[in-house]
Amino acid sequence: MSPELLEEKGDSAATIDSASHESSQRPKGLRGVYYHPVTQAMMLGFTCFLCPGIYNALTGLGGGGQVDATTSANSLSALYATLAFFAFFAGALSNMIGPKRTLLLGTLGYALYIGSYLAINIHPGAGDFVVASGAFLGATAALLWTAQGSLLLSYATEAQKGVYICIFWAIFSLGAVVGSAVSFGQNFHLTVLGNGTYVGLLILALLGVTVPLFMADPQRMVRTDGTKIVIARQSTWRTEFYGLWIALRTDLMVVLLFPMFFASNYFQTWQFNDYNSALFNIRARSLNNFVYWTSQIVGSGAIGLVLDQHRFRRRTRAFIGWFILLGGAFTVHIWGYFYQRTYTRESIPPNAQKMDIYDREFPAHVWLMILYGLFDAMWQAMTMWLIGAMSNDTNKLAIFSGFYHSMQAAGAAGVWRLDAVGTPYMTIFVSTWCLVAAALILVLPMIYYRIKDHTTMEDEAL
Repeated sequence: MSPELLEEKGDSAATIDSASHESSQRPKGLRGVYYHPVTQAMMLGFTCFLCPGIYNALTGLGGGGQVDATTSANSLSALYATLAFFAFFAGALSNMIGPKRTLLLGTLGYALYIGSYLAINIHPGAGDFVVASGAFLGATAALLWTAQGSLLLSYATEAQKGVYICIFWAIFSLGAVVGSAVSFGQNFHLTVLGNGTYVGLLILALLGVTVPLFMADPQRMVRTDGTKIVIARQSTWRTEFYGLWIALRTDLMVVLLFPMFFASNYFQTWQFNDYNSALFNIRARSLNNFVYWTSQIVGSGAIGLVLDQHRFRRRTRAFIGWFILLGGAFTVHIWGYFYQRTYTRESIPPNAQKMDIYDREFPAHVWLMILYGLFDAMWQAMTMWLIGAMSNDTNKLAIFSGFYHSMQAAGAAGVWRLDAVGTPYMTIFVSTWCLVAAALILVLPMIYYRIKDHTTMEDEAL
């Protein structure tokens, strides 16, 4: 390594070492409220409420609310392919330009993607525009989620990370809840999603672009324990890309989290397209979507409280969370299997009469969506908590967050493409179940050897 790189890295590490333990006085009055980490975490949540939250309301309908889900599946495959690529390097960009600017850039693709569904609803031949919009959203979403991960986990003290994840995830999921409620109300008597629903979701996504403009500069933030949040900006791309290698080389245990990352959006393809879209009409799909995202608020809160139970050691809390995920994984997949074995792609023609909310079998089916929502939120929150337990350094967390969303998107891109080419529903379902089980087994050594009661300075600087 060149002397310049060594000097640059040494200066950054020294800055983090001295500043991260520096005690600072928090501002008072209204400034104290504005600069409080909880306030900023809530603003971060509202950014995701209005952008990815509204996007989730759309995709959760299955097929983006369209009768034919193929175009949506292809667009999501393109979206997650570009997200997988850009997310791997998004941490480096975030460290170059700062997480606040990265978050702002990350909001730009959501309105375009939602608008593309309005376009195809008006002009059925606009399928290529939907796919292209998905690819663009993948690039911007990589920036949003990388900035989100680094900011949220650095705002919290070690003792608060579960609660902060809970606060963020509840507000974020509320976006999908609101979007789903709008969809359900507007389409109660329709068979396809109306233009008014797309326009409403589009307006909300556009509002989301403005929220990062009003957020505080992370450099001026002080945690509740008086320690400053230090963002050691790097001066060159060369240094930042070297930081990716250093993060992997010095903390190789993060690789054991990659299967959890990979699975974290993989299971949504079966839930949304191969279950919700395949079996239910638009009214029932909208209600399923509403209860799914509502249950996510409950799930994130429950797992967040468990992970921040300070009467237990942090490693013990990690194992408790692992057992909760294990029980949830087998509960939802055993239940889902008994439904999946009753239908195939071929047994449900495109214009078939699908299940409605008034049908006798609907209540049991909607409970599966509720349980999937609980499980999804717990899986995502547990994954973020494990990342946060590895470091408090904003720069390192940005890189780990980039790894998370890169692997997450890679899994989603592959399974959405499998769905688009007509892979049997049962194949996708079984692959989902196996992947989740394997990810839980592989993360056990990481929990046992890597999770400590406190994060030391050796875990901080890159």
